[in-house]
Amino acid sequence: MKIRKILNQQRTISFEFFPPREADGVPGVIDVVKDLQRFNPDFVSVTYGAGGGTRAFTEEITMRLKAETDLDVMAHLTCVAQNRADVHGVLQRLQTAGIENVIALRGDRPPDLADAEPGPDEFPHATDLITHIRDNFDFGIAGACYPEGHTESESLDTDIAYARMKQDLGADFLITQLFYDNAYFYDLLDRAAAAGINIPIIPGVLPILSTPQIRRFTSLCGATIPTELDVRLERYADDNRAVREIGIEHATRQAEDLWANGVPGIHFYVLNRRYSVSHILESLNINGHNGK
Repeated sequence: MKIRKILNQQRTISFEFFPPREADGVPGVIDVVKDLQRFNPDFVSVTYGAGGGTRAFTEEITMRLKAETDLDVMAHLTCVAQNRADVHGVLQRLQTAGIENVIALRGDRPPDLADAEPGPDEFPHATDLITHIRDNFDFGIAGACYPEGHTESESLDTDIAYARMKQDLGADFLITQLFYDNAYFYDLLDRAAAAGINIPIIPGVLPILSTPQIRRFTSLCGATIPTELDVRLERYADDNRAVREIGIEHATRQAEDLWANGVPGIHFYVLNRRYSVSHILESLNINGHNGK
């Protein structure tokens, strides 16, 4: 089913997974997805390794989940460092496999091409990829947006203008980058409404697993760690179990507040781990949400 139709019917819970680096890791990812099916996710997504060999595993996992489960599956697709023919080929294979939803992203350039300009046969931006998908296929299309602004945006105004462009070019809904202070998400909603964005914006929540990991993630994407949370993470920096519990507690509070404020859904960045998101959803007591 197209995710836009699901969003028209109910609020959603969704999970995001990433492909392994090696083929022998694929069954493990499939197992985690199938285990988390007990929470009745409205859709799941599989990320796409820009510039690396995991792209094929993204396709494999996406297609296997489509064939082996009753899940609605959304494939990630980045256009960076790939020519148009290759991207078009991926879309054709996804379509043939019965995949109905794609999230269109630019992606991060591989380190060895970080300063290179897009080639003449590349899609320079996610907006160009959205246009190509809309003009050539019948996928439901999602896009990304950024509560604290994309690291390459000149300003928050410029950032929200690109989000509006994604809507105008054919995106059905947007999913946010991770954030740890819900105030940034609510500010995004205000700016989006002022810019004329009326498609659903789903917040993305990433449960913290370790202090070094989340410091790395937030430094890359420009997300802020609230001071109180940051102090606790530093205090237990060498105790990953304690940090995982802190992450569960914080993500649960985030999700409770977001759900209470009427978000259209919550997208959990699972990182291929079942423990944290299972405890969060059990605490939220929204298993089987909206009667699904």
